[in-house]
Amino acid sequence: MLLKTTIKAVAASLFAIASLSASAQTKTGFRILKSHSIKSAGGWDYVTVDAAEKKIYVSHGTQVNILSTATGDSVGVIPNTNGVHGIALVKGLKKGYTSNGRDNSCTVFNLDDNTEITKISVGTNPDAIFFDEFSNRVYAFNGRSNDASVIDPATDKVVATIPLAGKPETGVSDGKGKVFVNSETTNEVVVIDAQSYKVTARYKINDGNEPSGLAIDRATNRLFVGCGGNQTLVVMDATNGKNLAKFHIGDCDGVAFDPMLKLAYTSNDEGTISVIKELNANKFLFVENIKSEKGARTIGIDILTHHLFLPTAKLEPVAPTAENANPRPKMVPGTFHILEVGK
Repeated sequence: MLLKTTIKAVAASLFAIASLSASAQTKTGFRILKSHSIKSAGGWDYVTVDAAEKKIYVSHGTQVNILSTATGDSVGVIPNTNGVHGIALVKGLKKGYTSNGRDNSCTVFNLDDNTEITKISVGTNPDAIFFDEFSNRVYAFNGRSNDASVIDPATDKVVATIPLAGKPETGVSDGKGKVFVNSETTNEVVVIDAQSYKVTARYKINDGNEPSGLAIDRATNRLFVGCGGNQTLVVMDATNGKNLAKFHIGDCDGVAFDPMLKLAYTSNDEGTISVIKELNANKFLFVENIKSEKGARTIGIDILTHHLFLPTAKLEPVAPTAENANPRPKMVPGTFHILEVGK
């Protein structure tokens, strides 16, 4: 009896050790490595990382700040981007594009010297913006006119305007002819044919509310949809819209995906980064919540170093009013910075 008890105890101990070891192996080991200060005033939204050129483009009020990902030093500024939200890069033409929400335009700038080339009038309140390599088109998603402006970077002309029947947020491409964009007000992922510029499908997000962040694994055709309205990440099959998995996360605004590590990251306003591991095309695992900082709600990824970049600032509460019961916190002047997260 004593021998059996001892054997059981040893087996239990070994199982516990193995479980702890397996659990430890699933952790990323990520933490805040550096904080890169940007002293100028203004709010923020998306960041875009150019891993090859070791640059990060940061939307910041009425300008875009460019930092070196190697040193954190400032390497340029793009001014006169009023209410800038996002930055798209067309590296083959050495052009960049910003979505200027307050003046309904996109600024085109030279990637070599950051000088403005031209401005393009688009829809009302352009928000997310990205470059689709398949069609060689820039998509600006307009938050108030509920449509997408499609720009030909060869001519810098709008070649199509696509009605979306909902407020668009982040857009991505599968690289094979389909463009996907979150519709925040209808809780859908809208599918666009990149050749005809037509909406071909609307994928319902069954257990998500107010989708904002979006990322894709092109190898497995899996979409990672971050829903800040109910703090949920939904994994979706990009070929048919099937909802495959859901995870409780934080108050998410941005999502990034590392194609080599097969990790999806959601940047959460309360100061965490939720991590989901793609084990295979149909199996996913919640890994951990990495500590970031309050307000770090958008995210960019360097796919070469695997580091994450999140903008935020020190925040102070604002008293509610009759018109606004839940006002956003106020940024403390001079405290804007970019968190660099990694091993």
